[in-house]
Amino acid sequence: MELRRALPGELPEVGELTVTAYEEFTRGPSDGYVAQLRDAGRRFREAELWVAVDAGGLLGTVTCCPPGSPWREIAQHDHEGEFRMLAVHPRGRGRGVGTALVRLCEERARAHGATTLLLSSLPVMADAQRIYRARGFRRAPELDWDPVPDVHLVAFRKELT
Repeated sequence: MELRRALPGELPEVGELTVTAYEEFTRGPSDGYVAQLRDAGRRFREAELWVAVDAGGLLGTVTCCPPGSPWREIAQHDHEGEFRMLAVHPRGRGRGVGTALVRLCEERARAHGATTLLLSSLPVMADAQRIYRARGFRRAPELDWDPVPDVHLVAFRKELT
């Protein structure tokens, strides 16, 4: 498995992979968040869009949000890193793809000078939260928030050393 920045020609596939991975967590095709999940081009331009690939193609993706990125939601200071939209293709699940992408986000946050890494998750995303906890993330309930009515996100924090 290789981790690298997404290539322009991959953006439609990255968007569809993200939509597929989040499908069970959205309200269906009319959910406004689906358009954001699909818009890999915007993430490519306004943040750092990373992919995990193997000989069979895309396995997963994540968006790292450095200081100044409009994709940051809960990081308020330059010493805070944030990542979003961690998505693993069904054929990549159980192969360490999610863990590798989270580790990459930690490295990218350190490279941008962050001492803390933050993320938001739906409470029902148990598989992702197992990865976060295994990587040393802890709940940060003071950062929990509701981006839209009836959607509650729980926050996690990791102190980077």
